Amino acid sequence: MSESGANNNIFTRNARLVAIFAIAMGSTSGILGKAITASSIAIVFYRLTIALPFFAIPVLLRRRDELKALSLRDIAGCAVGGVFLFGHFFSWFNAVKMTNIATAIVLQSLHPFVVLLVTVLLFGRKVKGKAILGICIALIGCAIMAGLDLSAGGRLSGDIFAVLAGTFYGLYLCVGTVKRKKISSPVYIMLVFGFCWICCWVGMFATGTPFVGYPATDYLWLIAMTLFCQIGAHALFNWVLGYVSTLFLSAWGNAEVVMAMILALIFLGEIPTMMQCIGAVVTIAGLLIYNFNEN
Repeated sequence: MSESGANNNIFTRNARLVAIFAIAMGSTSGILGKAITASSIAIVFYRLTIALPFFAIPVLLRRRDELKALSLRDIAGCAVGGVFLFGHFFSWFNAVKMTNIATAIVLQSLHPFVVLLVTVLLFGRKVKGKAILGICIALIGCAIMAGLDLSAGGRLSGDIFAVLAGTFYGLYLCVGTVKRKKISSPVYIMLVFGFCWICCWVGMFATGTPFVGYPATDYLWLIAMTLFCQIGAHALFNWVLGYVSTLFLSAWGNAEVVMAMILALIFLGEIPTMMQCIGAVVTIAGLLIYNFNEN
């Protein structure tokens, strides 16, 4: 057996550990976004600019025939997915700049609720009562956390952006669920990232955001964010889906809230209040109930 084959066996045998590693990498998004002084639109632009070649070059070299075979309908679907992904990124980085990371990540974790609504209303899918109960419990937990910020206008705005981030992410997942049945993962990711990048260009010009002139530390953090979150998290998620269940990823994905809280405490000194912790526990409990009862 070749060395590469042995290495592949090692990774596939430990796919669950790889998934947990990817979740840990994704949990750094909040503190990195808060450390960068550039605006949210600039963060999204540079994150996609740095990451896109890693996904585009292999596809352009090896999958050109697959690209040419795509219908306009499929390309349009990828474009819609790219718009939703841009909305998610833009809302998320606004959220972490306006509210604390613990609240932001819990509120954006409500994307299963969006997926539930879309699949039931548009696709006529039947969902277990316990799964719906789990979503309702999660909403109560989020209401507890958001209610604490009613008297702090800026933080409430951050909460709204966090909910929008979860909404856009849920819509992005719904598009992917449909389009991934016909388009391979590498091609789909490249196209979605590409259309998201185009949205970034439009956003940069529309808002008059400068392309350069940021502190050197911003560029370093942006490179770190790309390596940790875009490649270390997003790319690995797509790989491990071939070896672990979606339920496993969803359940462990809730651990990202705890990881993000710990990182925010260590690096930013953000100490969650008792009520925030209660709201987070209620939300995570609701999402776990949903994950284990959603088929």
